[in-house]
Amino acid sequence: MLAAELIKQLTDIVGADNITTSKQDMICYGYDATQMEFLPVAVVHPANAEEVSAVLKLANSERFPVFPRGAGSGFTGGALPKGGGVVLVTTRMNRILRIDTENLVAEVEPGVVTEQFQLAVEKLGFFYPPDPASLKFSTLGGNVAENAGGPRCVKYGVTRDFVMGLELVLPTGEIIRTGGETYKAVVGYDMTRLLCGSEGTLGVITKIIFKILPFPDAKKTMLTIFDSIDGAAKAVSTIIGAKIIPTTLEFMDYATLQCVERRFNLGIPAEGRAVLLIEVDGDRDLIEKQAAQIHELIKPLGLVQFRAARDAAESEELWRVRRLVSPSLRDINPTKYNEDIVVPRSKVPDIIRTIEKIQARYDIPIVNFGHAGDGNIHVNIMIDKEIPGMEEKAHDAIRDVFQAALDLNGTMSGEHGVGLSKAPYIELELSPQQIGAMKAIKAALDPNNILNPGKMFPWRELE
Repeated sequence: MLAAELIKQLTDIVGADNITTSKQDMICYGYDATQMEFLPVAVVHPANAEEVSAVLKLANSERFPVFPRGAGSGFTGGALPKGGGVVLVTTRMNRILRIDTENLVAEVEPGVVTEQFQLAVEKLGFFYPPDPASLKFSTLGGNVAENAGGPRCVKYGVTRDFVMGLELVLPTGEIIRTGGETYKAVVGYDMTRLLCGSEGTLGVITKIIFKILPFPDAKKTMLTIFDSIDGAAKAVSTIIGAKIIPTTLEFMDYATLQCVERRFNLGIPAEGRAVLLIEVDGDRDLIEKQAAQIHELIKPLGLVQFRAARDAAESEELWRVRRLVSPSLRDINPTKYNEDIVVPRSKVPDIIRTIEKIQARYDIPIVNFGHAGDGNIHVNIMIDKEIPGMEEKAHDAIRDVFQAALDLNGTMSGEHGVGLSKAPYIELELSPQQIGAMKAIKAALDPNNILNPGKMFPWRELE
């Protein structure tokens, strides 16, 4: 609990209307998309970098932890106030400051909702590709902090690939700018790329400069169903090997298909064992040729069904299959652990087969879908916490899934980050020397460990 004098000082910084200390009002700032909940001791809503700076300087002086938070849509507890502390919410900083179509850059504040920014750019004929599933409510500051991905990453890259510069407040309260508005900049360390994906442990982002692109002329969506997972995986490497880089290559395994078909009866063929949802974009004539070429390339690979959208309405109908996955999963069990491993594209069949063995070993339903174009598989372990021992088995299964991905030269996380939930497993992937280097960076920028402590790696447990 913070002393009344500290609450008064925080109030003086952000204003009485922008601080919350009542339990009822703070509950919604203590959870995210995980199953974890922690109650903060106060919640502040600063309006600019200067107010953020004042909060962090006070935190250093009085040694209380501060937890940056955007929309709270994360899957690993990265914004949760474990051990109590002050949650610093960035949603008041929600302006699109400018969109420069001559230099193809845009400057925004961190509280702008992802889709809001995309639509603003599109109105001018331009394009911001990163598209996390949470785009309707997640904020751009959170996207940068997590280095968010999405289906279009196979062609366009992740959030980090579009961040050109940042304004941020260091844990000690200094306001700095990194990067800039030029596509080339090699003076000094690349702090911008370091801060992307740092999960709010190295600074609080207060402005972002993004790269934007011209909007593609057209797109073509294809739903392809295969009689085996090997055929679907081979299709991915065959398409890319033919020098076609789709905008999206979304994958769904047999368990996913069963979930969707049981609830929505979409007419998926009985012999279907895997789905690829493929989309290409660019010049209209070119994408029509690419769609025809893709059809010919994948025919010999156990193709059961090929549907190509003729217009935007049909494209939306094909995407409906993918969007219906999440609401279908609750039919299996009420609680979902959603992991986001990545393996090399060619290893997707191997990891799916290994996960099937893990499912049998622990007798827990596991459903797999994700971004096959970059090998990013969302492993959904479905449990019922009312069944004795099931939650414990799920945690053992998660460890085995992580190890299986690492054994195939993959990684434990491609999009969701480490946060709290993956911190206990980080030593599976990173060496003591790597973790030591990370801790040295953290200590240099945050000597009192007040900013988002306990995330990324177990740094100090707060009681």
